[in-house]
Amino acid sequence: MYRVLIIDDEEPLREAIHILGDWKGLGVSEVLEASDGKTGLEMLRRDKFDLVLVDMKMPELSGSELLQIAEREFPELLLIVISGYNDFEYTRQAIRSKVVDYLLKPVNRADLNSALRKAVDMLDAKRRKQSEFITQNITLNMSVPKLKEKMYLSIMERSFKSQPNEAFLPLIGADAAGNQFTAGILRLLNLEQVRKGRFHEDRDLMHFAVTNVINENSGGGFEAFSFVNPKNERELIAVFTMKKGYEEDAAFRSVHQLKKAAATLKELFGIVCAGAVGATYSDYLELAGSYEAAKERLDDIDLLQLKGPLVAGAGSAVQEYKDSPSLTGRIPQIRSILENGNAAHAKSILGEFTRKWHSSARFSLGDAERTLREFLMLLGDLAGELDEAPAALRAVKNRGLAALGLSGDYASFSQFESLLNELLDAYAGEISRSLAGNRSGVLENIKAYIDNHYFENIKISMFTDKYYLSREYLMKLFKGKYGCGIHEYVQKVRMDKAKDLLTDPALKVQDISEMLGYKDKNYFSKAFRNYYDCSPSEFRTGALEGEK
Repeated sequence: MYRVLIIDDEEPLREAIHILGDWKGLGVSEVLEASDGKTGLEMLRRDKFDLVLVDMKMPELSGSELLQIAEREFPELLLIVISGYNDFEYTRQAIRSKVVDYLLKPVNRADLNSALRKAVDMLDAKRRKQSEFITQNITLNMSVPKLKEKMYLSIMERSFKSQPNEAFLPLIGADAAGNQFTAGILRLLNLEQVRKGRFHEDRDLMHFAVTNVINENSGGGFEAFSFVNPKNERELIAVFTMKKGYEEDAAFRSVHQLKKAAATLKELFGIVCAGAVGATYSDYLELAGSYEAAKERLDDIDLLQLKGPLVAGAGSAVQEYKDSPSLTGRIPQIRSILENGNAAHAKSILGEFTRKWHSSARFSLGDAERTLREFLMLLGDLAGELDEAPAALRAVKNRGLAALGLSGDYASFSQFESLLNELLDAYAGEISRSLAGNRSGVLENIKAYIDNHYFENIKISMFTDKYYLSREYLMKLFKGKYGCGIHEYVQKVRMDKAKDLLTDPALKVQDISEMLGYKDKNYFSKAFRNYYDCSPSEFRTGALEGEK
């Protein structure tokens, strides 16, 4: 049976480890806790423990300092390190101290028990007098690919610091002079189609297959390492490293590797790719510039000419960017048309733009991405102006096209055009359904307002502004429900009220005129005569005589 000590200043994490650990199954008889490094060290010096789980970031005595002391004072003690994902500086000491395993926060059950099982297996082996062999092979069993990915991303984001991360440089070949580094990007243009048809909706499995294809045939001083862009699941970032090579050779092999990967992915899985490679540098920190150049070349690929897998090399000229025609100015018109339920007309306006793009000299992948983002944003703003935007439209902000059941795939301009039309159709349908459900309530609200405020200066713009409806469409809806226009209804309510008021002999016509919202007695009299074919006075006389 073994004794375990958890050293962590976060009580919730200590409690989580207590709950998640399969202590009985692992043969652990006792699990104790220390709330900081100093207390933990005192417990280690006082009692014997077989295994320690230690957080790297603690007050009083940090995990790094504790590991250094443990190396000297408890050379046989097994340790498992717990740290945040970005804590490169804290994990350097973990590598040097040869801890059993490295757990990333938040700790999950599977990883925790896997690390504990490894430690217990080592303890069991020691008890079987195999300690010397086991000790020599204790290594940091953290996710090396994940660490390399994090390092490359921080380099490309220009946030990587060499000095505090010196221990990690050998992982990416940055510890020796003469190595050449190149960045590339591969975009999966029909990702969702292939994920659904070939990988049974499993994104992780598909990404694993793609990275394996990109990375294959590494060796002989040339290595390809790829991973998914965390900001765009369609993009795979690749880093090519040539040891002690020439810049020209490294650049050639990088382009060749990415082109070969694109062709293989099409052959094996039907994946259509577009890719690009940046410049080659001897300084690994220049990977940021290489990645940015690759991104620029990828965005510059002409969608109008794209017929299959294509990779742009470092020598490809980038065209001067020119703004493509924007849909922004037509959104008010599209909105008015959608409010009237005429999706076909809205699509004809969209078609005018797609024809302009198609007939232009070029329309790049970057143009397509910008246009799609802009269109989504504009339609989202339009839908957001509805009193009650449908749930599917509200979800687009966080879930993108998937919230509407649409695929973001397009490997040609015609497919891009179809995607825009599907997007417009989806919004038109949701907006139409939303308005259909709200129209009756809106009209009833307008009628009720007029019934209670007939004496005010009522303008149709009051309702068009409030309910985001065009004047023509609102008038059409109101007349369809109540048989008259809004102005006519205001007039009817006033005239009905005028008849009631005129039966009271104590009220003067001037008073009644003001009570109904008419500032001019003569204007009221004229309106009354036009409505009833008699003046207010004549109506009053007839009404009073009829009561006698």
